[in-house]
Amino acid sequence: MTSKALLKKIVSLADDKKAENIVAMDVSNITSLSEYFVVCSASNLIQVKAIADNIKDNVSENPWKTEGYENGTWIILDYVDIVVHIFFEEMRSYYDLERIWFDAKVVKI
Repeated sequence: MTSKALLKKIVSLADDKKAENIVAMDVSNITSLSEYFVVCSASNLIQVKAIADNIKDNVSENPWKTEGYENGTWIILDYVDIVVHIFFEEMRSYYDLERIWFDAKVVKI
């Protein structure tokens, strides 16, 4: 699966679980860490985990690395070319990744 196809699938799966304010950013010209970042949030911790589980359960490849399930306020699913950040609302505004990566191109899905 191409990175762009995987990106579309991940955004769709997050949306299926009512993720809020989904933003996909092309960071390929800024960092060698990844091609895309997906940032989304949820209003409660159960929903944060449900979004992460839906993505993990329905993407054919396993994430290279997963972080944050212990506390559920910020779960990261690293698919190498795409890094998914799923935040509890308050944590998203605190870390404000969109501001940190302000020079990334927002991708319309």
